[in-house]
Amino acid sequence: MKGIRVHATGGPEVLRYEDLPEPQPGPGEALVRVEAIGVNFIDVYHRTGLYARPLPFTPGLEGAGTVVRIGSGAADLAPGDRVAWAGVSGSYAGQVVGQAARMVKVPDGLDAPRAAAAMLQGITAHYLVHSTYPLRPGEWALVHAAAGGVGLLLVQMAKRLGASVIGTTSTEAKARLAREAGADHVILYTEQDFEAETRRLTGGRGVAVVYDSVGRTTFEKSLNCLVPRGYMVLFGQASGPVPPVDPQVLNTKGSLFLTRPTSAHYTATRDELLHRTSDVFRWIQSGELKVRIDHQVPLAQAAEAHRMLESRQTTGKVLLMP
Repeated sequence: MKGIRVHATGGPEVLRYEDLPEPQPGPGEALVRVEAIGVNFIDVYHRTGLYARPLPFTPGLEGAGTVVRIGSGAADLAPGDRVAWAGVSGSYAGQVVGQAARMVKVPDGLDAPRAAAAMLQGITAHYLVHSTYPLRPGEWALVHAAAGGVGLLLVQMAKRLGASVIGTTSTEAKARLAREAGADHVILYTEQDFEAETRRLTGGRGVAVVYDSVGRTTFEKSLNCLVPRGYMVLFGQASGPVPPVDPQVLNTKGSLFLTRPTSAHYTATRDELLHRTSDVFRWIQSGELKVRIDHQVPLAQAAEAHRMLESRQTTGKVLLMP
């Protein structure tokens, strides 16, 4: 089969399209023919070495496809089942083997591209607004990168819970997408100081929570946007890692809470995984949740997909197609 291999960390050019051996399922595992692959910033962090992995490796954690074969003990799945996953290593390939317990069945009527696009980012948006900081009706939330893959889903889910949402984007075209997703206000951070504008929009009070996937360039001002005892939810670092923080800063800025969540800890059990994905899939099928797929790129052009993502010019999801 064909797939992507990384032999040395570095720029997008290290993503090499090669012949790979067909994997074989072991106990509790399923072999899946991959039909769509999600591209995520964590794949970039693995490629660059920011998050270290043993070399060589096949990147990718997310996708959708059809079960070909199962190992002993993979009782929940059968050959022919349509499945999706987030957290199965080696997904940038024509076939992948993963723990059946980390795969979920895709309902009829939901195609592989939308299922793949909804997994990691849909789960992330779900746990951020329902668990990390459970939004309540009337509360204010600030969502950075509101036109990105997670951002658009996050805005929709926050509005579904009755929150007032301020989004930040870099361009007016992206701002339109954030508004279409339901954002009450959108700040063009390239033209306005998002801290000052957030304070103005909230009558000087600030927001209950900031959902920040940008990191280094937004972190300090995001803290300044919070009400006393507000929540700073840092779930990514598209602009680079945040420098070390003196906990005393959280005190002086209003007894703030700071958390750095990751999806593995919010889908630690199969029941929790199924709960989140069933909500996301159901909302997509009912039309309550719109998944925007920005680009579908051939797997052989994975380097170009990474360049798209890192340029921060994408809106919605980037997929690789085997």
